[in-house]
Amino acid sequence: MQCVSRASSNCLYHLKAIVALCLLASFALASGAFAQDGEWRHGTSLLGPVKYPAGFARFDYVNPDAPKGGQVRFAQNGTFDTLNPVLPKGDPAIGLGHVYERLMTSSMDEQASEYGLLADALRYPDDYSSVTYRLRENARWHDGKPVTPEDVVWSFNVTTELDPQKRFYYKHVKSAEKTGDREVTFTFDQVNNRELPHIVGQLLVLPKHWWEGTDPKGNKRDIRASTLEPPIGSGPYMVKHINPGRSITYARVGDYWGRNENVSIGYYNFDEIKYEFFRNDTAEFEAFKSGAIDWREESTAKVWATQYEFPAIKDNRVVKKIFENRHRTSGLMVGFLLNLRQKKFDNPKLRQALNYGFNFEELNRSLFYGQYSRIGSYFYGNELASGGLPQGKELEILKGLKSPVPEEVFTTVFENPKGDTRTDDRNNRRQALRLLKQAGYVVKDGWAIDPETGKPLTIELILNGPAFEPLSLRYKDTLKRIGVNLKIRVLDSSQYIARLRNRDFQMIYSGWGQSLSPGNEQFDYFGSAAADKDSSQNYAGIKNPAVDELINKVVFAKDREELIAASKALDRVLLWNHYIVPGWSLRASRIAHWDKFSHPDPLPYYAIGFPSIWWYDDAKAAAVTK
Repeated sequence: MQCVSRASSNCLYHLKAIVALCLLASFALASGAFAQDGEWRHGTSLLGPVKYPAGFARFDYVNPDAPKGGQVRFAQNGTFDTLNPVLPKGDPAIGLGHVYERLMTSSMDEQASEYGLLADALRYPDDYSSVTYRLRENARWHDGKPVTPEDVVWSFNVTTELDPQKRFYYKHVKSAEKTGDREVTFTFDQVNNRELPHIVGQLLVLPKHWWEGTDPKGNKRDIRASTLEPPIGSGPYMVKHINPGRSITYARVGDYWGRNENVSIGYYNFDEIKYEFFRNDTAEFEAFKSGAIDWREESTAKVWATQYEFPAIKDNRVVKKIFENRHRTSGLMVGFLLNLRQKKFDNPKLRQALNYGFNFEELNRSLFYGQYSRIGSYFYGNELASGGLPQGKELEILKGLKSPVPEEVFTTVFENPKGDTRTDDRNNRRQALRLLKQAGYVVKDGWAIDPETGKPLTIELILNGPAFEPLSLRYKDTLKRIGVNLKIRVLDSSQYIARLRNRDFQMIYSGWGQSLSPGNEQFDYFGSAAADKDSSQNYAGIKNPAVDELINKVVFAKDREELIAASKALDRVLLWNHYIVPGWSLRASRIAHWDKFSHPDPLPYYAIGFPSIWWYDDAKAAAVTK
């Protein structure tokens, strides 16, 4: 399931990348003690009872007396060309989550819990065949008009009509209809899928009357078209100013309808939130050092280790810190991902050889300053990651599959090749060459030759900007040692996104985020039905009946034990099919910011919460300026 936190640090960063570092799924929805069929619930949890009871005053981690004021400035790579959040094409401006809201929102000190935002309660039958949300009576759009069931139904219909990814995500929703003055009911085409009542609560709700109205010039608006007209929403901020493609500024709504709701107290303390857009990371970093940008999350290990020595760091005007919060339960798989739609990647031996041609340890020593660890699971970093050989319930699930799986799943512990020493490196190259031979390639004049075409094995890696190029060049060098020619092409953001959507690539560096409760999103990641959908996140084009079976077992798991076992089984089958050359990860966030802000102490366990629950500190800002 998708992230539902409002304007938190989890949603402000990496929106196009791995984004999914906050995906949710479910198997046990509860509100305190388990409610009877049809009882209204103020919140739901995917891992047991919710932490906060009905009528709770506020979240524990906020400062209810945080001062309001000040501005925070972010840098964003790329550009934007629309303020329409529904269209699947184009580059929507970052930060529209400040303007629009969802039916439910998450807390930052729990995993997989949601509480009412636009809705104050939900209910569903025991078989999860439908869910009804009850809207808050005081929920309002920025023009003062109430948020209505018609808005919710219309938002669902246009979202699933225009966005193929959302249409796939909500494919089991048979209908959305008004069933009361403040009630909307979603009916499903299947039963006992415990995630479905939860995911529709994450629907972004738009104002029907505004989108079907006319602009100040009298032109009729069109939700199916791109626009740069500042929209109205129901959220705590509205668009104040845009410089198309270069910057966008959001201003806090003083009379925001939800400012006194328990899920909002202590939130939204900045008067303004501004995003400046840059073409590359070097320009972003220089803007940060000059003081034009306030907050930076560093993505490059070398820069973090060697370039944070400028005067503002030395005199403590800029704070440099490592935060582990948001990584404490999230899972992750990223790496060099192959497009299986290309015929040459059909053979798993070839795909495995590419892993043996990658020397992570050398890269970690020379470029990463030892900051990273190699990823060895599609759920790397949480308890769903497989390890050892399958046993118990997991083994039972694997043996019960109707479709074949690689024999190694049962006999061999999956491990990435290691290149700690020269001997390791030589052995890995020998193994890579053996695998290439088994895949049908013949090494001639130092190149792996495809006997069908008589040409060397050549793979094109496309990159979203130049930042990743130095690392890719190292991989190019090591692949050349086994006769594989890696061509690297650096694209701008719009070109990269277009080729990704059109599946016009051979290799990319990308992946998927995972939560403790995987669910329906696994169909979009790895399911056969998503492989031919341009907007799905099945980037690799995986079509594997065993994977489909295992996803179903994850989604329809009856309890936590079965969910863990099914997830680990899915992990093993994906790993042993070698769809990706696993990359690396730092299970922490490298943050630098100008010392103008304060935050609750302690911060919530699972989030940094910037800028949502931080605030502008006048005294600190004055000292920095002085």
